[in-house]
Amino acid sequence: MKIFFNINLLMLFLGLGPVLAPNAWAAGDIETGRTKAVACQVCHGKGGKSTNPLYPVLAGQHAQYIIKQLRAFNAGTRKDPIMNGMAAPLSEQDMEDLAAFFHSNQAPQE
Repeated sequence: MKIFFNINLLMLFLGLGPVLAPNAWAAGDIETGRTKAVACQVCHGKGGKSTNPLYPVLAGQHAQYIIKQLRAFNAGTRKDPIMNGMAAPLSEQDMEDLAAFFHSNQAPQE
């Protein structure tokens, strides 16, 4: 018999989840993200629904993917002359709020 082991479930059961894995429970605020995303719409379109092929559609994108990319731009490990400057002042909470907002929008239908 195989025993299924899930570390996140174990940490939750032990009450250690928030201590050992704070990002697992971190969540951005959609409405705050909407306000913060005003600068993003210049390139990525309103609500992240870009119509310009030079800029990716962010609407409907997975929140964790957006956070990962913003962290990389923020840290300078992913290079883009525009995005490095845009992401440089973002806090972790800013990134989570933006990710929640863009994730909450439905991607445009082709």
